Amino acid sequence: MWNLEWLLQRISWTDILDVLMVAFLFFWIFYAIKGTRAVPLVRGITALLISLALLTRLVELRAFSWLIEQLLPALLLGIPVLFQPELRRALEQLGRGRVLILSQKDTERVVSTIENVVEATAYMAERNIGALMVFERHTGLQEYIETGIMINGEVTPELLMTIFDHHTILHDGAVIIREGRLVAAACVMPLTAAFLADRELGLRHRAAIGITEDADAVAVVVSEERGTISLTHSGRIIRDIDTKRLESILRAFLIPRQRKGTGPLSWLRRLP
Repeated sequence: MWNLEWLLQRISWTDILDVLMVAFLFFWIFYAIKGTRAVPLVRGITALLISLALLTRLVELRAFSWLIEQLLPALLLGIPVLFQPELRRALEQLGRGRVLILSQKDTERVVSTIENVVEATAYMAERNIGALMVFERHTGLQEYIETGIMINGEVTPELLMTIFDHHTILHDGAVIIREGRLVAAACVMPLTAAFLADRELGLRHRAAIGITEDADAVAVVVSEERGTISLTHSGRIIRDIDTKRLESILRAFLIPRQRKGTGPLSWLRRLP
């Protein structure tokens, strides 16, 4: 008890602020990588560092300790390379001001975009018109946007139907949708290197899976051969879904829970 009183007497408000800032920094980092492929890497690196720290402290291994001390700076330099998509995602959130304040208008615009995409998807599926529509989420897709033709227009069923019509030049490739705007068309997507047992999955499906392996995007695919609708995320594919289920899945992915007041700083919205 005496030790606790002695400690409290020597803690100033700047020390408390310092601890809170460090805690918030770590919380922000872990929140930014939540639900991404970086989580297993963070667990692995954390387990490795803890194991090495215990090993070098409990057992006096001079050569091994020296080697770890030399490799630690290289590991710190390699972290930005390993977590480049997640760091870019976090910085984009900060730059767009989405970390502190979330607008209700953004939610309404996303809902309208989803409804228009579902309407266009239903039209194209009935007529066996192939299509690939990619929704940008937290990880930016600018490098893929630059491979296509800039549109920067409102997402409407008519625009999507026109782009993917067989008689237009832009039908071959993907459209990228960012924050309720159709940014670009005829974009080149990376193809997945994973083995796909189903031979009915063509280049559109491979591209849809590939982009969701590289980023946290969500992609909607309409098969030109069978007229079926598929959705991909995190390198996985959900096949043969109807428009009702498509809309519900898109709402789940594109209207994050923090927009409904469950984000890390959503309490700021309830302040008078």
